[in-house]
Amino acid sequence: MDALLDQARDIWEGEIDFRGQSLADNLTTFLLIASSVISVLVGFTTQDIYKTLYVGLGGTALTFLLVVPQWPYFNQKPEPWLPARVQKASAASRVDLGGVQIEVDGKRVG
Repeated sequence: MDALLDQARDIWEGEIDFRGQSLADNLTTFLLIASSVISVLVGFTTQDIYKTLYVGLGGTALTFLLVVPQWPYFNQKPEPWLPARVQKASAASRVDLGGVQIEVDGKRVG
């Protein structure tokens, strides 16, 4: 079951870089404004509220399909992150909550 959950997590948790975030934000804003304007124009010219709603919902669905899934164009320039440092817990890096004594690497912080 864990393997199935890991596969589903890999599919739905997409990686996105900072430029991809900006692109997704700009794309969302543009598509939602464009679909709103088009839906109002269609509704005004046809005098039909249902057509206005359908065009608006279609534009929202199109925006959802273009922005939400993990598309490769959102992660074209990923940032290289430093690897995590692993340290062993020692007496020098202890936190005593009772007397508000905090020591990090042998230095008293609090």
